[in-house]
Order: sequence, then structure tokens, then C-alpha cells
Amino acid sequence: MARDQLFPATSSSEPGFEQLPLDTTFPTYWKTLMSGPEMPLACLTDFQARAREHLSKSTWEFIEGGADDSFTRDDNIAAFKKYRLRPRYLKDVSEVDTRTTVLGEEISAPICISPTGFHCLVWPDGEMSTARAAQAASICYITSTYASCALEDIVATAPWGLRWFQLYVQRDRQLNKQLIQRVESLGFKALVITVDTPKVGNRRHDIRNQLDLKINLLLKDLRSPKEGNIVPYFQMSPIDPSICWNDLSWFQSITRLPIILKGILTKEDAELAVKHNVQGIIVSNHGGRQLDEVPASIDALTEVVAAVRGKMEVYLDGGIRTGNDVLKALALGAKCIFLGRPILWGLACKGERGVEEVLKILKNEFHTSMTLTGCRSVAEISWDLIQFSRL
Repeated sequence: MARDQLFPATSSSEPGFEQLPLDTTFPTYWKTLMSGPEMPLACLTDFQARAREHLSKSTWEFIEGGADDSFTRDDNIAAFKKYRLRPRYLKDVSEVDTRTTVLGEEISAPICISPTGFHCLVWPDGEMSTARAAQAASICYITSTYASCALEDIVATAPWGLRWFQLYVQRDRQLNKQLIQRVESLGFKALVITVDTPKVGNRRHDIRNQLDLKINLLLKDLRSPKEGNIVPYFQMSPIDPSICWNDLSWFQSITRLPIILKGILTKEDAELAVKHNVQGIIVSNHGGRQLDEVPASIDALTEVVAAVRGKMEVYLDGGIRTGNDVLKALALGAKCIFLGRPILWGLACKGERGVEEVLKILKNEFHTSMTLTGCRSVAEISWDLIQFSRL
């Protein structure tokens, strides 16, 4: 191609240049010619980049921030790369089934939604949009104590969805009892008690931004039984720091819901969970937002799985970004994985449709990973798929 064809003169007298300003330079001209519809979002990190453009600095850093140096937040993602896959070929993978179950309930894929609070910070309908997307995808959504929509509204907008409720244990026992009985009556299927937050981690971004959620939100589900008032976020301790293992029997006495502990990272605590007859564990470090420099979730998984010896289901939360990550977690013993930040990215970008797209992308990637490793069903995913990297 001649140089004058590739780099035409920018004279306003030439055809096609009548609408360009007189001082048009080559980069501007090229951008004008090449501009078109936005590129489709092809992976979860594409949603991350797009969401950052949509949100304020303080909201973005509230979502993305980790504790202290954010080592664990970043390690949650990086640690997956230490595990290599060992594919098996010449197997009939013309039909691959991603379905599985959690606590006996069928889900379309082992990809569910972690409890995160304040969805209205990133999309007007907040948790209602998230719940509808989860229902459409036929997966489980764990609703947070710190949801910014009323529980009744979340249930009404997605009445057929599979829902668990995450509890930050409050100092007021009656408030805990009221919340638990309320979610049970609303059809939530499990109670997820977060155990890793006796005190909020040192989140430097929130301190620098002087983040004050009381300006934006009042929690509609934390009402004092004595006063009947809405209790603002800033008046609530995130969790009762005195809670201990023996308190679990009180929770078991007031609900028929299965109890799952979120935040377990060691075999010692996993063994205690078995001893206290809980029904599941979510291996999690709170997205690296609590105690920094703890193991990545995927690195803690095998220790916990070995400790429970098949006596309860074990799930994983933290660092999942690709279908390969999902496959690795299941191969190392997780029953399913839960997504946190990527759900908020999808919600920030496109609301309900964005969450649906995030879930669809990850499910499709997981289907591809299963197919390319010779797994025709979730039951065929096993430890044999994993090779530890020498790097």
C-alpha cells in the first residue's frame, strides 16, 4: 500500500474531511475513523476495568480494597497459577454437564454468589438485581446482613431463587434471633455465619477516603426488637467479638436451618466445625479484607477438606476469575465456589444483565475447562487433574 493511501493528507478539501476540525491531527483522524461500538466484555477482568470507569474513587476502593498491604487480596488470585491442570483426552465429551448440588439443592453450575453488602452503592436496584440474576442462572445467592434492600423486597423480586442468609452476629441476641427467624420464614435455605470479623480489618483506602456509609445507607434489616427502629450501619459492631464455638449450640436451638461457617482457614477450626455439627464451611479470607498475610483461599482449601473427611460440604470464596480457577477449586475438594467482587463489577456495569453476563461467562469458561480436561460431569472432577507447579 502506498504511503499516501495509509497516511492521507489531512486537508479539509479532500473528500471525507469536511466535518473534521481544521487542526485535526493524525491520531484524532484515526480515532474518528475507527470509533464504533464498544468492544464486548469477554472475561471477568473486562468487567473489572469497565466497572472502575463507572464508579467513584471511594466506592471503587471500598469494593477493591484489601487489608494493610493487600498481600492476601492479590495472592488469592495469583495462588491459582501455582496449580497446573493434567488433561485427559480421547474421552467422549460430546455432552458435558455442569450441574451439581449444594445442601441437596440443584444448581446449574458450581458457581454461586458470595455475600457482599451495599449493592445499592453500585446500582440503584442493588440486591434485587443481583437476586434476579441469580434466579435466572439457577444458582445460589447468599444475601448479606448488610444488604441495602429489605429482605422482603429481595425475596419478592426473585421468589423462586435459591437463597442463603449471611449473618454478622450482633451483640443483641434478640436482634440475631429476630433476623434468623425472619429469613427462615422468608424461605432462605441456610444460615451462613461469618466468623473472621471480630473486628474490622485495617482497610487503608477506606481510612484515607474517610468512607462513611452512614451518609449513603441505612440498613433496613437491622431493626432493634425493643425500639422497632432502623439501626444505622455505623452504630452496629460488625460482629460480636465475644462469640465462640460454644455459642453455636444457641443458634442451632433457635433455627432448623443448616448452619455454614464462613471464614475457616485451618484444619484445627475445621475439626471443631465437625465437632459442633455444622453443615458446611466456606473457606475464605474475606477477600483479603480482614487479616492480611493469611493463606490464599485456594491454598487453605486442601487442609480444610482433609480435616472434615467428607463429613460436611466445603466451599471456596476468593480469587476466582476464570473457568480454570473453578475447575481447580473443585479438583482440590470444593463442592462449589462463591464469587464476590466480580458480581459487583457486573452490577456496576449493567445491573441485573451485567451479573447475568458475569455468571454466563464464567459458566461457559468452566464448561470449556471441563471439556478440555475430559470431565463429562462435576463428579468426574478429581485431585488427579492437578499438578503442583515447580515455579
